Amino acid sequence: MLIDFNSQKEITFQALNNGNGNVHSKMFMNSSGKIIVTRIEPGASIGLHTQNTGNDINFIVSGNGKALCNGNEEILTQGNCHYCPKGSSHSIINTGPDDLVLYTVVQEL
Repeated sequence: MLIDFNSQKEITFQALNNGNGNVHSKMFMNSSGKIIVTRIEPGASIGLHTQNTGNDINFIVSGNGKALCNGNEEILTQGNCHYCPKGSSHSIINTGPDDLVLYTVVQEL
C-alpha cells in the first residue's frame, strides 16, 4: 500500500501535549497503528506524554533535538531513531535553528 504524504494536508497543533510552539503533522491511521510525518518548529516541543496504546518509533530525518524518555535525555540528530515502548513517557524538543523533521510509527499493541 502506498501512503502519499505529499497529497495530504498538514495539520498544525499548538502546544501539543502541553508542549511549546507549533508542531505540524501529516498522518495515516488504521487499526494497526499510525504513521506520521512531523515537523517541529525551532524551540517547539511535543509535551511529556505516556504511550498508552503502543510502541512509538521516531526516525529523525533532519534537524536537531532531544527526547526525554522516562527521565533520560537522548540527543536527536539526522539518522537517529528514538524508541519509546508502550507504558513509557516521553517528550521531543527541537533544540536546533531549523525544523526537526521525523517519521513516527505508532505500533498498536
